[in-house]
Amino acid sequence: MTTLIPGQQSTSELLQTKASETSPQGSSAPDISAPVVTLQVHPWRSALYEELHNRPSPIIEGACQITHFTVMFGDAKQAVYEHVVDLCKRFSMPAPAADSSCLYLDFGGFELRWERHLEFANFTFICPKVEPFAADALSFIPKDWLATIPGKVVVALHMALIEHEPSDEELHKWFEGQRWNGARVAFERGAAWTAFKLHSDGFGRMVAHGNKLNSYQKGRLVQRLIEIETYRLMSLLGLPIARQLNPAISQIEEDLAVLNQRIADIQSEDDERLLLTELSQLAANIEQHRSDTNFRFSATNAYYDLVGDRLLQLHESHMDGVQSLQEFLERRLSPGIKTCQSVRDRLEDLSRRIHRTTSLLRTRVELSIEAQNQNLLTSMNRRSHLQLRLQQTVEGLSVVAIGYYALSLMGYGFDALKAFGVPVNKDIATGIAMPIVLFSIYFGMHSIRARVTKQSKKANRVKKPAATKKSAKNKI
Repeated sequence: MTTLIPGQQSTSELLQTKASETSPQGSSAPDISAPVVTLQVHPWRSALYEELHNRPSPIIEGACQITHFTVMFGDAKQAVYEHVVDLCKRFSMPAPAADSSCLYLDFGGFELRWERHLEFANFTFICPKVEPFAADALSFIPKDWLATIPGKVVVALHMALIEHEPSDEELHKWFEGQRWNGARVAFERGAAWTAFKLHSDGFGRMVAHGNKLNSYQKGRLVQRLIEIETYRLMSLLGLPIARQLNPAISQIEEDLAVLNQRIADIQSEDDERLLLTELSQLAANIEQHRSDTNFRFSATNAYYDLVGDRLLQLHESHMDGVQSLQEFLERRLSPGIKTCQSVRDRLEDLSRRIHRTTSLLRTRVELSIEAQNQNLLTSMNRRSHLQLRLQQTVEGLSVVAIGYYALSLMGYGFDALKAFGVPVNKDIATGIAMPIVLFSIYFGMHSIRARVTKQSKKANRVKKPAATKKSAKNKI
């Protein structure tokens, strides 16, 4: 049965389609149906189309104040969602679906924009007709709800979107006397100012206007400014870790240098084993540091790239006497990011150096083992030679012993012949038989040894090709 793709599907419907697609019953994927052709399509097709339209910028009319929180939720991802649902219930608003990654709702007195990312969630409250940085900006939001937001707040920002060009006195008041940075933005159709510092209320502050921008363009300007503040702080989360890790890396580098020097001074096998143990411990420490920091440093680079992208999208123009946002962040943010990159590069370099040192030491140990094996083979060869000589001596004694017993038996035979009346001289007959008996015994033992040796060599030749064929088969 052919199923037509609807023009738009919800995320839950897409997940149900994906689940049915991967279920044991093997339900067919949605099709594209046309008068001429019917095509089977991927179950995520609609979601991929909608991905480009996720997290749209707000539409802002007139002056307003925006309050933004970025919360790292850790293991409390579900708790954050339930907290948003609780706020919707308090205002009798529709709650988001369980698999939603964003929510945009007008609650009457304010607009809530909630976005859930990989490791953090954004809460943005847009409040129209509020004085810039007024103390009661969030009075309409339940205080107990704000106080119990799950996770840890990284960004807390107040932004005032005004409709006029602020004076220096107003900026001085709003930024509490701190030095501010600013620039003309959006090809000089708007402007933005910020101090990139915390103020007396514990929030960062931004001021912006877009007198020559429409409501959609104002929303994009606000979104980019908020993202710059969010991503610059998220990118710096790796800096304390890098600073904390730096002394440990320096100590490992010193230990590795000492170990490299000790390799040249190895005197015994105990020294080799001790060095290998210490190198293994260093390698384990480095791998532990890498696994602990790899995600954080990768995220630092990703967030820093996003800051650069958003700064370019502002299309800044210079203001007289004021340092621009891009210039300030390039000078002040880049060193911290470079520090994180340097620590990450040092970890990678240490891992490679330890690997090379371990390979060098392992090669030395293998050479030592080969020398020991050579000495052992020489000793075994000498022992085999002595054993052969001893065996030959034993064989000679065995010929004499067997000959002695054989001649003794023959003496009984000669006595018996003499008793029957055969004129046999026992001594003469024994003397004549002695060399014949000894030679016969020696020849018989030599023939037996030669036959056994031949059979052993033949068996070895048969086993060797079989082992060679098995090895070749395993390689294939």
